[in-house]
Amino acid sequence: MIALLRALFGGRGGQLAPHEAAARLRAGAGAVLVDVREAAEFARGHAPGARLLPLSRIRADAAGALATLDLPDTTDELLLICHSGMRSRIAQAALAGHRRVRCVNVAGGMQAWVDAGLPMTTPRG
Repeated sequence: MIALLRALFGGRGGQLAPHEAAARLRAGAGAVLVDVREAAEFARGHAPGARLLPLSRIRADAAGALATLDLPDTTDELLLICHSGMRSRIAQAALAGHRRVRCVNVAGGMQAWVDAGLPMTTPRG
């Protein structure tokens, strides 16, 4: 429980507002958007170009989970997003020891992303 509280409120790592995260992605400066929700949530709608890496997989094996993303060598920053920003903060704390990339939380998650009017991919139907 204490680890969870530290991850959520301990100030580990940086945060960006959704419009700032989108600007970094557009700039192509080595940032990759990583959605840490579960596959079913991701399938219902996500930010274009986001890569899925569920928090459950990160918790099981952070280094192994990160390797499954097959990140380009130019990647130096992971922008972590979930539904509201809580799971992405937990993922940020779990990945904090990874030396290759900096992990940044997208504040407010997909709720804030949509509220900011940023694009979202949704299933057809």
